[in-house]
Amino acid sequence: MTAKLNINNRHLQKLQQSLKGELHYDDVMKTLYSTDASAYKELPLAVAFPSDEEDIKILIQFANQYNTSLIPRTAGTSLAGQVVGSGIVVDVSRTFTKILEVNKEEGWVKVQPGVIRDELNKHLKDYDLFFGPETSTANRAMIGGMVGNNSCGSNSVMYGSTRDHLLEVRGFLSDGSEAIFNEVSSEEFKQKAQLDTLEGQLYKEVEEMLLPEDVREEIAKEFPKPSIPRRNTGYAIDLLALMQPFNPNGKPFNFCELIAGSEGTLIFITEIKLHCNPTPPKFKGVLCAQFDSIDESLKANLISLKFDPTAVELMDKYILDCTKNSVEHRQNRFFLDGDPAAVLVTEIARDTQEEMQQVAADLEAAYKEAGMGHYFKLVEGADVKRVWDLRKAGLGLLSNVPGDPKAAPVIEDTAVDVEDLPAYIEEFNITLKKYDLTCVHYAHAGSGELHLRPILDLKTQDGNQMFKTIADDIAHLVKKYRGSLSGEHGDGRLRGEFIEFMVGEKNFKLIESVKRSWDGNNIFNPNKIVDTPPMNESLRFMPGIETPDIKTTLDFSDAQGYIRATEFCNGAGACRKTEVTGGTMCPSYMATRNEKNTTRARANILREYLRAPYEINRFNHKEIYEVMDLCLSCKGCKSECPSNVDIAKLKAEFLHQYYKANGAPLRTKLIAFFPKLTQLAMLTPGLFNLMISNPLTGSIFKSFTGFASERSVPKVHKFTFKSWLNKYVTKAAPKGKVYIFCDEFTNFNDTKIGLKTIELLEKLGYEVHYQPHVDSGRTFISKGFLDEAKDLACKNVDMLKDYISEETPLIGIEPSTIMAFRDEYPDLVHPHLKPAANKLAKHALMIDEFIANELKAGRISEDQFTDEEKLIKLHTHCQQKATGTQVTGKQMLSLPKNYKVQIIPTGCCGMAGSFGYEKEHYEVSMQVGELVLFPTVRALDKDVIVAASGTSCRHQIKDGTDRDALHPVEILLDAIK
Repeated sequence: MTAKLNINNRHLQKLQQSLKGELHYDDVMKTLYSTDASAYKELPLAVAFPSDEEDIKILIQFANQYNTSLIPRTAGTSLAGQVVGSGIVVDVSRTFTKILEVNKEEGWVKVQPGVIRDELNKHLKDYDLFFGPETSTANRAMIGGMVGNNSCGSNSVMYGSTRDHLLEVRGFLSDGSEAIFNEVSSEEFKQKAQLDTLEGQLYKEVEEMLLPEDVREEIAKEFPKPSIPRRNTGYAIDLLALMQPFNPNGKPFNFCELIAGSEGTLIFITEIKLHCNPTPPKFKGVLCAQFDSIDESLKANLISLKFDPTAVELMDKYILDCTKNSVEHRQNRFFLDGDPAAVLVTEIARDTQEEMQQVAADLEAAYKEAGMGHYFKLVEGADVKRVWDLRKAGLGLLSNVPGDPKAAPVIEDTAVDVEDLPAYIEEFNITLKKYDLTCVHYAHAGSGELHLRPILDLKTQDGNQMFKTIADDIAHLVKKYRGSLSGEHGDGRLRGEFIEFMVGEKNFKLIESVKRSWDGNNIFNPNKIVDTPPMNESLRFMPGIETPDIKTTLDFSDAQGYIRATEFCNGAGACRKTEVTGGTMCPSYMATRNEKNTTRARANILREYLRAPYEINRFNHKEIYEVMDLCLSCKGCKSECPSNVDIAKLKAEFLHQYYKANGAPLRTKLIAFFPKLTQLAMLTPGLFNLMISNPLTGSIFKSFTGFASERSVPKVHKFTFKSWLNKYVTKAAPKGKVYIFCDEFTNFNDTKIGLKTIELLEKLGYEVHYQPHVDSGRTFISKGFLDEAKDLACKNVDMLKDYISEETPLIGIEPSTIMAFRDEYPDLVHPHLKPAANKLAKHALMIDEFIANELKAGRISEDQFTDEEKLIKLHTHCQQKATGTQVTGKQMLSLPKNYKVQIIPTGCCGMAGSFGYEKEHYEVSMQVGELVLFPTVRALDKDVIVAASGTSCRHQIKDGTDRDALHPVEILLDAIK
């Protein structure tokens, strides 16, 4: 490729005007696309979102004309730097998302590259078909990326790799011509080779390359063992050499074998045709076997493979220990007994439950006969997913370790013959021991590929050099076993410099000639596989990188500082899952499908800009403000992100610091000081309610406050809940004493629900007390007024610490306020109050949590409630989801024995406190509601009860569906006999 021309903004602006899609070349977008899930970082020239195939042709023409490059990208979860580069990143994940055709009889599907793997299988289920390869990122990984990396996954012992299913590829070659590659006969091959096109040239040149017998012998000698199912070392010329016309007994020639694993370096794919399997057997179980050592588990792995499993996966103690600190994954440790050195998970799928259970029993007996393992548990039904969720969380969990030393993605993808795996791993660990390094072991034992991550500090010169030293040493070890340096994650720029050593000089020249044949101008994803720079350059963290110690109001000491809290994000992109998959994180991404609105993007922008040239206030960057804008502070990321990146907490601190430098907007102040302003409205509640409900004055009020004109504004009650509580006389009751928390929303707006909560607790036999306290500070926290929030938090802890205990809990009505005690207060109060805040946090409960606990303790029974039948659809508050407590709402409402309660599989409702009221956020707020919540509620019969504990959730449901949602307290109170 000739030297790059000096492309300036004028050239990019002209390109932008020629596209139907989008082109961004601002610093923010370039920063967000400078990383993937790997260790690498490089600022691209621009980021393109092509609208259609014509846009892709225009981009190819531009790249050729200006000697730049295109980097195809889908979900950006690559682990070897495949989608990092200095050219134009072309993101097809928003527009090339169609499932084009399904042929049930022939068992295939045709898709665009932006189709998500798990969503494809949801679609195929109606046809009794299934696409087998399953990466740990399958709920956001896209088929284009899976083809590029030749992805496998946990079930590859049964379903192989993406390459094994790739039937046909359609796309654009480097000269802009369209091509379709599929199976061709020997005669068709000859005809193709005679075409006077780039496509014809490819057939002609591969024929010239592979026809000599000595060339094929050299390939067979040096490439990884054919018995290794996972091998992505260089381009797959070893597989082409086994086909017709080079092997008369081989299968028909198909360039798809080469394209799979080529990492977007050969062709820009627009359509993909995949072979599908019949739907897997209905009955699945996983036998979880615990071992005293990694070596013992790997030898047991060979026993598992004799029983035709669909997957055999390993988790070591390091991984399992990480799960202890994860909100979401703690609950998925249910199958463990103690702290084993290793757990081998063997999945067995059969047509009947009895057959599956018998195979599992036979496998357990085989382990015991061999003297292997010390605890065995067969997990069936819905709990199987929980085991796999724990296993798939491995990569993210490894990032959730405080400090700079991390489990580095350097040699994690090596694959050997499964029979060689115990010996290989033994030598592997001896190699690491030379350098006094420890390593994480997990993943695909059944396929001869363990993910092995040594703990390195890449911010130091020693760590950076060890990154390369270890890669070199392990390359030699893999070569000894004729293994593959990459089993499934690809070569990219991480392993590219070792390919020549792995396959030999002669074969590497063939690999280089493949790239030149397909892409003479080097416009497709250069510096991957061939021509790669040194693998320890252009890392996300380079030696000498500064990690400033920034003084913050919230306590980030558990993460060793604010910046290191952002570094928990490793780019794995769990925040890119959609409403089809389910979950809360990340609502604005689900609505917009814009990378800029992911949790990953927010962590990236903070990490990069907080290290910008020093300013008095490091947070003073409008670029951060821009990317943070659509964060709803739902806290879904705190639990659903495997690394537990708490963006809501990071955002609160950012806003606090940013407003110090720039001042807060008027509307932000109005929302933050809502309780004080509403106190003024309570001087004349009737007049205030008339003003906000009257079309004319209401419109003026919304215009002044910056609220969306389409929104209804919550009315105030005629008296406050607190004024009622101050007159309330506690009634003696037999079941013990509880304290009620009078939050600011119940106090002014939802006073009736507060009164009903008191009535419910009294009727259930509890002595309700009100200990004076101040507001929760939720509005201050959400808007970044942390000094004011800290003052309230300290006062509340001081005022309540001597009263609240396990025997006398604090009961909350509004989730966002009671969760402040559990989530923010311990990180917000003065250090001397932190022990008291932590103690108080344990005993601050939502009303549904309290009742669920009392039910479990036998102090409440279904006999106290009606026998009437009712169906209730429950939407739970985001912060209840984030703390794993949404099930208690269902338990509470299920107390009446004939009440059928179903949790609506929603994420965030979209209102998120004040977010949905703000006029510039209204549209996104409603888009979030339309994902699942609104359509579900609209489809309900009128006699179905809709329940929601959050005040903002209830308002969103009313505005979006014109249905009234009830607080669970109201429903349960009506059900008491």
